[in-house]
Amino acid sequence: MSMIDPGAQVEISGYRWVPPFAQGFVRDLRPRWACEEAGVSYRERLANVADKPDWLVEGQPWSQIPIIRDGEITFFESGASLLHLAQKSEILLPADPQRQATAISWLFAAFNTVEPPIFEHGNISFFAKDEEWAKLRRPSLEEFLGRRLAPLEARLSASEWLDGQFTVADIAMVTTLRSLGGSRVLAAHPAVEAYVARGEARPAFKQAMADQLAAFARHPDNTD
Repeated sequence: MSMIDPGAQVEISGYRWVPPFAQGFVRDLRPRWACEEAGVSYRERLANVADKPDWLVEGQPWSQIPIIRDGEITFFESGASLLHLAQKSEILLPADPQRQATAISWLFAAFNTVEPPIFEHGNISFFAKDEEWAKLRRPSLEEFLGRRLAPLEARLSASEWLDGQFTVADIAMVTTLRSLGGSRVLAAHPAVEAYVARGEARPAFKQAMADQLAAFARHPDNTD
């Protein structure tokens, strides 16, 4: 069951609509998923991607999604939002100090160590794929990505989730790795590929995805 509730204290911003290639990958998916896992109700606030409203421009330095409001507290950046939401539930952030520290460390690893080269891989694979510099960059980038994924492959060959039990770190890592879907880089790391599939199979992920896509379906012309 969806945790969307128009009267909820927590507010997650998203876009009314994005082009098909981006649907399912906009980063409000991360806090949506966290809320579904933790049983935290939230309300949506949707913005026009082409004509961004004042509240988005003022609330996020780069006018990007998501912004999270929890009562009087406001967060921008999906990682900060995940960490805040995780503190509401031991499902996402264990009470044990070391396990909590491990989960937080992996959350930051997803965004600081794993995501930057994946972002670059997406750029050369989609937006600059016909550029000569992108073709020249691909071999070294894929080699570098392989080195980034190797420790994950070893860890996930022996564990279902990053620290045994599912935590907020897995939301961060799965949503980061999903961008490699269908690539030979991911296919070369079967334990990582299976890990992403496990994350996407979780009911909470499926609900978060369905709710994001439903917002796009309600605004196919990017208007009210």
